Amino acid sequence: MKTRPPDLPEDLLAAALARDWGIAVASMTYRPVGFGSHHWEVLDAAGTRWFVTADELENKRHWLGEPLAAAFGRLRAALAAASDLRDCGAAFVVAPVPTADGEPLAWVHDRFGVALYPFVDGQSFEWGEFAAPAHRQGMLDLVVATHTAPAVAARRAMADDFAVPHRDELEAALDPAGLVADCGPYARPAALLIAGNAAPIRRLLARYDELAALGRSRPSAPVLTHGEPHPGNTMLTSGGWMLIDWDTALVAPPERDLWSLDPGDGSVLGAYADATGVPPLPSMLELYRIRWDLADVAIDVSRFRRPHPGSVDDDESWEILRALVERLSG
Repeated sequence: MKTRPPDLPEDLLAAALARDWGIAVASMTYRPVGFGSHHWEVLDAAGTRWFVTADELENKRHWLGEPLAAAFGRLRAALAAASDLRDCGAAFVVAPVPTADGEPLAWVHDRFGVALYPFVDGQSFEWGEFAAPAHRQGMLDLVVATHTAPAVAARRAMADDFAVPHRDELEAALDPAGLVADCGPYARPAALLIAGNAAPIRRLLARYDELAALGRSRPSAPVLTHGEPHPGNTMLTSGGWMLIDWDTALVAPPERDLWSLDPGDGSVLGAYADATGVPPLPSMLELYRIRWDLADVAIDVSRFRRPHPGSVDDDESWEILRALVERLSG
């Protein structure tokens, strides 16, 4: 996120680091990187660098009114899976440092899930297309290693339930007669955008439901999945490729990690089948491709149905939503 969370002052965050990890903070610098979590680089009194993330649990809910404890539980399970995978010998996993109680994260100030990571030196990348075949191949290798990890690596991970997060709020926004709360500068534009493109969005939801029913009746063998294996979640270090941001890890069909990896010629899907003996199913690739788009739309709709100030992050979310709905309706 580009903006600091106003409800998590740095003195409170420093106190949490001291309480839960025994870290005496010497300096703390907010890093406006990524989208979804808040990030800080921390230097402790001994001169060790750390990386800290904080997730607003309200944004991690899957439906309106879901208890924050459920959102925290999902995040905890995902990060625990990263730790378990790392403990199985997967050196490419950037896993959280456990708290003094052995937990992968801490619940801070009622509203935030905070995790601590070792600082990783290396080259970072942005969301988008892979810049070179070697980068795509590197990601494929990490995905194969994740999917073929020992079963113990997935012992604390939750299973994918095929739900579209914030679907209830998206469907409410599809109703042109629904009330629009004056809760921020993008509340009405977002409501008009969704209501004006209701037909194609409803068709996409219906197609997703068909594919989800098919997936439940003929499921692929589930594996531990990362969930977002795009270039922005990789780093290139002196020791090789690293995979970061495990907050969406789930036990799921392998296609969850494969739908966006192939360049369009089937080469990556074929290489995955050769490496694992599991040919990806076209129906499941389509399912996860559609769910990615629906989730992006629903998450932004939820954002703009709640109070929002019109921050830089709101501006970026609006542009993403507008462009995505335009593409889906084209």
